Amino acid sequence: MHVRVTFVAAASSTRPIAERFDDDSPLDREGWEGIQRVVPGLAPLAAADLRYCSPTPRSRATGDLLGYVPMVQPALRDCDMGRWRGMTLAEAMAREPQAVDAWLADPRSAPHGGESLLAFITRVGGWLDTRPSDDGATIIAVAEPGVIRAALTYALKAPPSVYWNVDVRPLSAVTVLGRPGRWTLRLDVPYAPPVRA
Repeated sequence: MHVRVTFVAAASSTRPIAERFDDDSPLDREGWEGIQRVVPGLAPLAAADLRYCSPTPRSRATGDLLGYVPMVQPALRDCDMGRWRGMTLAEAMAREPQAVDAWLADPRSAPHGGESLLAFITRVGGWLDTRPSDDGATIIAVAEPGVIRAALTYALKAPPSVYWNVDVRPLSAVTVLGRPGRWTLRLDVPYAPPVRA
């Protein structure tokens, strides 16, 4: 028995230079236009058996504009950044350089008072492992890039440090196939709807 979970990264809401921790910004014009460009390739995913999204405004809007009508999943929220919420990495570094260094170096560290990287990866992995495992079930999840990075780190059983080496671009898609505790990364380029056996 296996399940296919395709993650779609939410459209952009800010320029990368201004990305903020736990940013709840809505879609901007560039994000909306990006969705219009990818609709032909990503809209077929709406045929998935189950459709989910992160609770952020841009994840919900991305899913709705792609025709998924996804259910919000609190477990797919981005990492809780505690008192750094709303800051850029540069702002956090300027205020608390030693704390940022500790957070980047130790996946169990949570000097900001929020969630450690390891706890975040474990939470997202727990969501992945509790998906319905009807043989051949298809799931779509629109999520923030950080959530997708955490899911891939977990699925590949990679050390938490790998999280920092996964680059997830807005409106990109990646699939994991398997069952709880046994996931395989699958790249579909260009994206084609899954074929049922």
